[in-house]
Amino acid sequence: MNKETSLSKLFPVLFGFFIMGFVDVVGIATNYVKMDFNLNDTVANLLPMMVFLWFAVFSVPTGLLMNSIGRKKTVALSMVITFIAMLIPLIAYQFTVIMIAFALLGIGNTILQVSLNPLLQNVVRGDRLTSSLTWGQFIKAIASFLGPVIAGFAASSLGNWKMLFPIFAGITLISTLWLYFTSIDEQPVDGKSSSFGSCFALLKDRTILMLFLGILFVVGIDVGLNTTIPKFLMERTGMLLEQAGLGTSLYFIARTTGAFIGAILLVRISGRNFLIVSMIAAIIGMILMLMMGDTWAILVLIFVLGFAVANVFSIIFSAALQRKPERANEISGLMIMGVAGGAVMPPLMGIVSDATGQAGGMALLLVAMAYLLICAFAVLKPGAR
Repeated sequence: MNKETSLSKLFPVLFGFFIMGFVDVVGIATNYVKMDFNLNDTVANLLPMMVFLWFAVFSVPTGLLMNSIGRKKTVALSMVITFIAMLIPLIAYQFTVIMIAFALLGIGNTILQVSLNPLLQNVVRGDRLTSSLTWGQFIKAIASFLGPVIAGFAASSLGNWKMLFPIFAGITLISTLWLYFTSIDEQPVDGKSSSFGSCFALLKDRTILMLFLGILFVVGIDVGLNTTIPKFLMERTGMLLEQAGLGTSLYFIARTTGAFIGAILLVRISGRNFLIVSMIAAIIGMILMLMMGDTWAILVLIFVLGFAVANVFSIIFSAALQRKPERANEISGLMIMGVAGGAVMPPLMGIVSDATGQAGGMALLLVAMAYLLICAFAVLKPGAR
């Protein structure tokens, strides 16, 4: 927007990103549920699927819903659904009930991710959007960090890990009320009626299509690294799983650090230049890591990779919103639908890994990184933020 950002309006919107991070509790929750119900991995892994599935189902409909009821009301709806999801495990602790709770958590998070990003566009100036989105991702990462910590605290000090749910429910309620009582002037929606057809027709725009694929690839990189880093460390260095799992934590720390620094730098550096440097660093880091056998060298390069990809999502998402600001609602739905593409890369990596080893599977990520580098040169405008 072409007006000074109001902090009284910015803070409640940014706090919504903290609620967005609650979805990552599914990782630690899956381990507790597996143990509590003595499940095998196949059944236990249905929980993450119940969260991930809804990005493909509800993203575009949410973009259309925003045209009808507005962005702020759509964000509020997502938080209400999240609040309900957090209360369900307290009513009855059964596997089927937990599945329903996490399905609602996934639906609420999908709606939140689609609607919160465009809402942020209403409270910040256009040239600060990328930086503000990156701050949002940093705040989301903090919540993701705290999930396992709160679960451990609840299990050890409150007697049951499930006590994290009322804690999260209370925080969600606070966020909902804070946003509800904040006045936000929303940009008018294009008078043309929207439909699924008109929404997907946006992909005819070469730039929108390339940015959509960029979201798909960066999520694929993120999920692929999170999934494969422990196995790569075990294969390359002989680590036990308990130790190798710390590689994923290191990657997540690097992402959080990168998001914090990126939020500061992107105020002054163009998203295009930032993305170019980031992808060059990521490609070099990945090639070196695949050649290394030393544990400490690999760990350093894992940090480099996490740091390099930390701001890619925000840069691409911001570029898509600014491509057609009057269609931001539908574009947001399309971009978030690309998050579901994170389910594509790991299976492909698994097939290659079974045939050639973990290094071969991880080498596929170089293709995605190369695409993002090409996207930066071909799509993003010089100087654009």
